[in-house]
Amino acid sequence: MSCSLLSFWGANLLLCLGLFLQYGEARVLTEAQAGPLYRVVGYPLFISCNVSGFANADAKQEFEYRITKPANPSFEINIISTADQTFGYAMYSPRVRGKEITLTHMSSTSVIFKIDSLLKSDEGEFDCTAINSESHYDGTYSAKTTVKVIDNSLSVSSTASASLSYNEGDALTLTCQASSNTVQHTHLSLAWFLHKDGEDEAQPIISLNRDFTLSPGGEFKGRYQKGLIRLDKIGEATYKLKMAQLELSDQGRIYCQAQEWIQDPDRSWYSIVKKAAEKSTLTVKAREVVTDTSSLVVRILAQPTTLQEGQELSLSCTIDAQDLEEKFFSVAWLKESVELARIGPSGILSVGPEYSVRAKEGELRAARTGGRDYRLILQPVRTEDQGEYICRAWPQERGPDGAFTQGAAQDSSSQVVSISATESGLSLRMDKRDVSVNEGDGLKLTCQVHGVNGQLSVTWQHKATSSSTAMFTNVINLSQEGVMDKAAEFMSRKVKATRPTIGNFTLELDEVTPSDAGVYQCTVSEWKINSKTNSQSQTAAVTVTSADVFLKVSLVSRSSTVTVGGNLELMCRVKGPHVPITVTWSLQRGSSLDSILTINSDGTISWSGDQRRYQLKVQSAQNQVVYYLLINGASHSEAGSYLCSVSAFLENIYKRLPLSNPVAVNVLNPVSELTLTCPPTLTSNTNTNIEIKCQISNPSASSRYAVTWQLQQQAENKTIISSNRDALITIEHIESSQRQRINMKRSEGPSYELNIWQAQISDRGTYICEVVEWLQDPRGDWIQLSTVSKSTTVTVIEPANDLRLDKKEQSLMAMEGDEVELKCNISGAPSPSFFYKVVWLYTGNSSSVTNVLLELDHTGLLSYPKNQGLSDLQGRLCLFRPSQSSFYLRIQRAHEGDSGTYKCQVEQYQLDTKGHWQQKASESAGPITLTVNVAEKQLSIVKEEIKLNASTSQGFTIPCHIIKHSSSASEFQVMWFWQKETETKQRPIFTVYRNSTLQDKFGNGDKLRFSHPLPNQFSLTVLNPGPEDSGVYFCEVEEWLPSLSHGWRKAAVEKSGYLTVNVYADAVSEPQCKSGTFIGIIVAIVIGALLVIIILVLKKSKGGKKSKESLWTEQHLLNTKPNAAD
Repeated sequence: MSCSLLSFWGANLLLCLGLFLQYGEARVLTEAQAGPLYRVVGYPLFISCNVSGFANADAKQEFEYRITKPANPSFEINIISTADQTFGYAMYSPRVRGKEITLTHMSSTSVIFKIDSLLKSDEGEFDCTAINSESHYDGTYSAKTTVKVIDNSLSVSSTASASLSYNEGDALTLTCQASSNTVQHTHLSLAWFLHKDGEDEAQPIISLNRDFTLSPGGEFKGRYQKGLIRLDKIGEATYKLKMAQLELSDQGRIYCQAQEWIQDPDRSWYSIVKKAAEKSTLTVKAREVVTDTSSLVVRILAQPTTLQEGQELSLSCTIDAQDLEEKFFSVAWLKESVELARIGPSGILSVGPEYSVRAKEGELRAARTGGRDYRLILQPVRTEDQGEYICRAWPQERGPDGAFTQGAAQDSSSQVVSISATESGLSLRMDKRDVSVNEGDGLKLTCQVHGVNGQLSVTWQHKATSSSTAMFTNVINLSQEGVMDKAAEFMSRKVKATRPTIGNFTLELDEVTPSDAGVYQCTVSEWKINSKTNSQSQTAAVTVTSADVFLKVSLVSRSSTVTVGGNLELMCRVKGPHVPITVTWSLQRGSSLDSILTINSDGTISWSGDQRRYQLKVQSAQNQVVYYLLINGASHSEAGSYLCSVSAFLENIYKRLPLSNPVAVNVLNPVSELTLTCPPTLTSNTNTNIEIKCQISNPSASSRYAVTWQLQQQAENKTIISSNRDALITIEHIESSQRQRINMKRSEGPSYELNIWQAQISDRGTYICEVVEWLQDPRGDWIQLSTVSKSTTVTVIEPANDLRLDKKEQSLMAMEGDEVELKCNISGAPSPSFFYKVVWLYTGNSSSVTNVLLELDHTGLLSYPKNQGLSDLQGRLCLFRPSQSSFYLRIQRAHEGDSGTYKCQVEQYQLDTKGHWQQKASESAGPITLTVNVAEKQLSIVKEEIKLNASTSQGFTIPCHIIKHSSSASEFQVMWFWQKETETKQRPIFTVYRNSTLQDKFGNGDKLRFSHPLPNQFSLTVLNPGPEDSGVYFCEVEEWLPSLSHGWRKAAVEKSGYLTVNVYADAVSEPQCKSGTFIGIIVAIVIGALLVIIILVLKKSKGGKKSKESLWTEQHLLNTKPNAAD
């Protein structure tokens, strides 16, 4: 019954939810300012948020603000709430309490979120949530705004000094630099402010808005309209303020201020940062009228003040002073602080650098026309000549020596001159205002002329920098008659001025150098009846890239190592345009730098190194040329650091570029394949001849060999005989009386034999055959390859030997951890005059190499030869001597890895009449084979065969009982298997690992129960089995034991007896309702179908008597299953 009710209510809930989604419509809508918003660190952030759609539109709604940060976008951090003062998390609550973060209602349904000063950590996605004040949810209650916090990169500075002092009527020019490095697209606005003394706020003088419109301040609007105030933008970041005539009211603090604007996603402009330059204090002094004898009055008069381009401008200066005839003066004309010309006290005229060319061409003239009158004439004037002009005069005191001393300057008032373009319409435009050219290439500038009316001439000029104080110098002129006139300093250069078309003038300069960079000016003059009527000028900035910038040299090699006699290829890449260059290859060995070869710009090659060892190859591509240096048949003489140096041949001179990176070339000797064969041991009786053969395998036909025989006795090596690569034999360190017994000869193979005649006891030792292979390199020099050596241990014994050891082989068995004692006894009763040297040797089971474990010298010195593989065993050895003839070796805490063959070797020594030790005999005992076992295998489990009938409701148990195990430290791993009666495959079903980890192999964990009641008893129970679980079951036990040398190891594996199980089924019971969800779904489907049928019946009843198809099955025959033909 519970299943049916649950299904019924679930189906109705789904039906109601579907109808709600179909016919319902959300009402509440929360909106926040669209993002992303880019704001600057340290400046405020404002985000607006509003909600609409609540039933009570006038009710005050509460809001919450949260943030998710980019580092953890799934974690929301509470900031502030209008309803809960404790809403914010700890990282924001101090700023909320300090009113640094506020959330203010602008109306009942809208708020403004504000952060006074943004931190870099405030970047993230801000979530505005409207708290639901109704009993149900219907709409969107939150909106998100992404905020990016960027650094403040706005830079504002002014070149003005902190204090400025001017007279009334003077002109003021100030410059402000403003720029930003913001990655986002922003606009700058700039304004000049004057904060007058006694006023609370600064007044704007003039501003350049973000849309590049000029706006004068309210108090300065009239002066702006008269042209007395200007704001010019020069270049990308320079703003120049010009105030033509200062007034007494202009006193105060003057400064510039820039704002950076960004356009938000809603298309509105927002000021993200504002910064002002340092303020300058401006003082304006009233002009005083001085009547004493030292007073000087200067006046200026321009005639006319308004004229057209090409006309004549006359600037007259008049000076007044008492006793004028007895005094000397200097007078200068200035245009906006730039001096045009000056007449000195002696009447000499000097022209400013900006106007020197015009004075040379007769466009500027100045002279003293009377005792107090001076006159300057500009003709023809240009549009750039318009502006403010003043006269400046200095009194000059003449000393007894005739030298003049200059007094204080006195300026006239300014005179504004306006110049408009003539009706001829002559205008210029440079084809390119910024030109870049590589050193050595040709420069071509084109000046385009429009509005031509009459004959034209052109003058091309150049100055090195764009500074206003730099002076233009002539390059070339092209007169109106077409005659070219080069300047003196360009007479040797390939330069020409042409007029390819009526509207174009071209300057061409070949093979430019860095000194040709700078500003080029094209001045075109219009002539009428041999009179210049109009001139226009345009400039272009030329950048000359030095050869060491656009030419890049790099040295690479696919391999920096070569074998003697091999070949190597080095590549010198010269990237850049094709210019004449000279390439030199050099080799540096230590501090010495030697040239190999030079390929000149004309293609000739000059060799300095060994031409037989090097070859050169050149490969040209579009933007690079590769010079290959091939080393053929390398020898050690070619080893070192290779360098590639390049010089560009420009203007008949070489310009050296930086050296390439060095590439170190290593020349290695060939790997020697030399192997030696010598007998490892050799035993001989005294007074017999000994022959030791040193056979060379894999000889090289071009190699030579140097052979040295050394004798090692008591850890001391000495050379006894040697043969160099030229077969010269030398005997060393052998007494003269004994040299006849030593000889060496070479036989086929090659083989080098050491012969010792009439061997003595003193000849025993280790003889080392050392062979050095020599190879001749391509230069004919002999180089030494690796050294190979082999040793032969020579034993010389007396014919009679009374030393006897037990030769019988022994076998010992021990358990791991036991103490093992190995015995070495000398038979008989040795004489007290004999001393013995005992060496214990060991050969492991897994190795055929015999190693020395320890050595007891005949003098009583005990030593352990170093052997990394035996260091552990040697550390557990103990040698003791219970009697003079017994030497016992004791192994403490035996390991399984100690198994192997041990042998005792004894040498008998006796002092001769001269006090020298003489070896009398040597003997080895029989080998002792030691076997160390971890534990005996004693694992045994119950192997009883059992047959069992089990029902599906009873289950059955598979026992696994261990009767006996090998050690108390044993651990077990048990695995149960199952084999169907009709199959031969045994399948693992469950495993218990020795670390108590359980694993269900078939995934039937709900049917299996594991039990471990006693340490030696394991069982597995199958619950509620089915007939398919019938079959044969058994367990398999693995016994694991700890080993001192190998850790845990598997010691034994045993299987139990077979349990044959036959599972039969119980009587079938009536199925129960097990899944409420399944029946609920069926009931929901039935109810839904009934609703559809009811709706269709109602629609049918409304449609009158018109017959329609029925859904009842009686009217629709069931389609049979289609056959193959269909």
